[in-house]
Amino acid sequence: MKEYITVIGGGLAGSEAAYQIAKAGIKVKLYEMKPEKFSPAHHNKNLAEIVCSNSFKSNLLTNACGLLKEELRKLNSLLIEVADKTSVPAGQALAVDREIFSKNITEQIEKNPNIEIIHEEVTNINEISKDGIVIIATGPLTSEKLAEQIGKLTGMEKLYFYDAAAPIIQKESINFDIAFYGDRYEQEKKKEETIEQWKKRQEDIKSKQASYINLPMNKEEYESFWKELVEAEVTTLHEFEKREIFEGCMPIEIMAKRGIDTLRFGPLKPVGFDDPRTIKRPYAIVQLRQDDSQASIYNMVGFQTNLKYGEQKRVFSKIPGLENAEFIKYGVMHRNTYINSSKLLDNTYNLKQNSNIYFAGQISGVEGYVESIASGMVAALNAIKQFKERNKYEKIVFPETTIIGALAKYISTPNEKFQPMNANFGILPPLEGQKIRNKKERYQKLAKRSLENFK
Repeated sequence: MKEYITVIGGGLAGSEAAYQIAKAGIKVKLYEMKPEKFSPAHHNKNLAEIVCSNSFKSNLLTNACGLLKEELRKLNSLLIEVADKTSVPAGQALAVDREIFSKNITEQIEKNPNIEIIHEEVTNINEISKDGIVIIATGPLTSEKLAEQIGKLTGMEKLYFYDAAAPIIQKESINFDIAFYGDRYEQEKKKEETIEQWKKRQEDIKSKQASYINLPMNKEEYESFWKELVEAEVTTLHEFEKREIFEGCMPIEIMAKRGIDTLRFGPLKPVGFDDPRTIKRPYAIVQLRQDDSQASIYNMVGFQTNLKYGEQKRVFSKIPGLENAEFIKYGVMHRNTYINSSKLLDNTYNLKQNSNIYFAGQISGVEGYVESIASGMVAALNAIKQFKERNKYEKIVFPETTIIGALAKYISTPNEKFQPMNANFGILPPLEGQKIRNKKERYQKLAKRSLENFK
């Protein structure tokens, strides 16, 4: 085996991975194509460049990303340490001066004697991974040539392109005085069925953990929602994204602008359902599909969107049953290359078909700055152990009650509808024997359990 570990990609995940490996006394070859070649969204030559917001989200432990940062601090994460040192005022959030942050990371990597930075685009993974451990951390804008190589490596004709994704909602925040369970066409009522019989059937469906939750709307409710939707503000896309994302996925706000009844004959069609309040077919219906094995989070079917996050919260909360909805993840639209990790990776970000290859960062199916850093950390710790102990090593698997462990489990659990995921409390196992309605109190207990298990 080669006497060094290769890291491809000098973003957040790759920089964290390279640093952790070097700190363990192992040589690293870090490949970064900048400044020889830039992606459409990158602009400066430094490592760990932050492209979008300068916020690493909340520092509060009652926020999943805040808890994740605390877990990373306990693992002595370089990037979180530098983020803390280069922070700018942002209330309860951790925000950084992005230029100083990236420059600081670059300096730390460059001065480390165990790290060799190679500024060139990797176009032949087979050659680089031959007889050596490799961490692929090339991000959501992986170059076309490398994406083609990764496609061949993973046995996929092409990588998944994260064209558009719908919002994801925590089930506990849904109003079940309005919402009801059931799949389309299984809900047709019998003519003689009473309200009591209908409710009993609902309890039977609920006990079987149906994979869909339904939100009926009458004509007035639907038309009010439609008006808000077509008038809501959207996010401006990069030119290179505009050319790609509308080909196979239509944003719901674009669809709505084609006519007031378009959605009623599309994703909001009411065929096959009864409104529990009237036991008649509703005027329109919104469906939520189960998004995790624990049935704790649900995505909005057909609601891929380019609305601004604040507009999504405002407009989608007008749907009856979602007035107090907790959005685990808002809908997004942009180019985001990633592999189908749920089939390809284990919970250490290791490629199942080739134990010498790891993936980290957004290409692995995590979403967000801190999440990318966490994936780089997990991949690096396991690569270090594998390098030092060779074939006898035991993998480092974090408890699923921690955010780091829950993310790793999420991306490695088989899921036909796999989508990238960020840190959220919805992917943690529920508290045993406890049902706490107060969200803050529930999150406090989840955070306490996580940090206790993390020790």
